Amino acid sequence: MSEKAALVTGAASGIGRAAALALARAGYDVAINYSQSEAAARETAAEAAKAGVGTLLFRCDVSDDAAVRAMLRAVEEQFGRLDVLINNAGTTSNVRPKDFEAMTAEEWDRVFAVNVRGMFQVTRAALALLRKGRNPCIVNTASIVGLRPGPQPLPYAASKAAVVNLTKTLALNLGPDIRVNAVAPGWMEGDWMKRMLQDKYDDLMGRRAKLTPLRRCVTAEDVAETMMSLVQSNRFVTGEIIVIDGGFASST
Repeated sequence: MSEKAALVTGAASGIGRAAALALARAGYDVAINYSQSEAAARETAAEAAKAGVGTLLFRCDVSDDAAVRAMLRAVEEQFGRLDVLINNAGTTSNVRPKDFEAMTAEEWDRVFAVNVRGMFQVTRAALALLRKGRNPCIVNTASIVGLRPGPQPLPYAASKAAVVNLTKTLALNLGPDIRVNAVAPGWMEGDWMKRMLQDKYDDLMGRRAKLTPLRRCVTAEDVAETMMSLVQSNRFVTGEIIVIDGGFASST
């Protein structure tokens, strides 16, 4: 058992997996949350354990408050503390942005239930443990489409805008004890954008890379690196949204 512990939601793959592994390599015991991808989550836990830290695997839909509270009880039982919370769990819709009539109330509410209410519920349940931690902090996963328009499903973009506002509001209400920041990745390599862009993935990602000052798109590891900077450094930074897009937004 380490002297510091972290919980990462949505940690089976992508940003969550990269963040969980980065925390483990930095010496944090890691609670790995997932909702569906059990095999991938177990792989993340096994890789994290190679760093010599404790791991906890917990299946939980963050939109289910009772399950969230059970997860935090499990974290307390195993680790006794919590220093870092990474609110990364998220979902999206397959409805195209301009297909307004296809967007049902149920689909809209499902995205907000996970991306916004779920983030709040995990934060609320974690507060007592975080207050036992050393220099506790929260890092939320927002998105560039929460700050400016982009080709993403409407409820996803709107939910990420809500994450931006909630991050700032939580920072105001949880300071000075707990810092709260968020990251806003741009177009990210990997399965998420492959599902969004489908057969246009290679072409559109290539175009985006050419228009980006750093000449590539963001990776999950880039995001995790920034998260770790917010966790381990930047002790006087809270309520901020850090854009990670290689300079694309500032150059267009």
